[in-house]
Amino acid sequence: MLHIIWQIDEADYHNVEEAMNLTDKDRELLALLGDNARMPVATLAKKLLLSRTTVQARLERLEREGVIAGYGVRLSDAYSSSLVRAHIMITLAPKVLSQVCSTLQRIQAVKSLHSVSGTFDLIAVIEAPSISELDRLVDEIGMVDGVERTLSSIILSTRISR
Repeated sequence: MLHIIWQIDEADYHNVEEAMNLTDKDRELLALLGDNARMPVATLAKKLLLSRTTVQARLERLEREGVIAGYGVRLSDAYSSSLVRAHIMITLAPKVLSQVCSTLQRIQAVKSLHSVSGTFDLIAVIEAPSISELDRLVDEIGMVDGVERTLSSIILSTRISR
């Protein structure tokens, strides 16, 4: 199943929404596509009580304005649950943020990377097919130039995922 990739910082959400003039129907359309991005335009139109051409025009506008940044694969729950995931909290040496981010970007197992406040500078979310591969990845991240310390927490289960 495909899903829409859209990333908006929470603080900027209202500014982006205002600048892009999202309507209630736009938000309904995005919700439907979030559930199934492969839903035919005719089906979307029927659910939204709009014409097919209106829905097609809205899709094109949302893509053009950057609200819909692209489409990707959503993995099945069965496959996802077979992966071992962890949060890796990372402390950096001074003035190496961009260098470390660039290095971590090249590690495919790093699924997301967040700058955070507090004791750590970054939190990476990684996925691996096994504990031993996860262990190797934690070591690899710890060896990146500029990384002073890591602390990892294996994700046992996901209670809410939207």
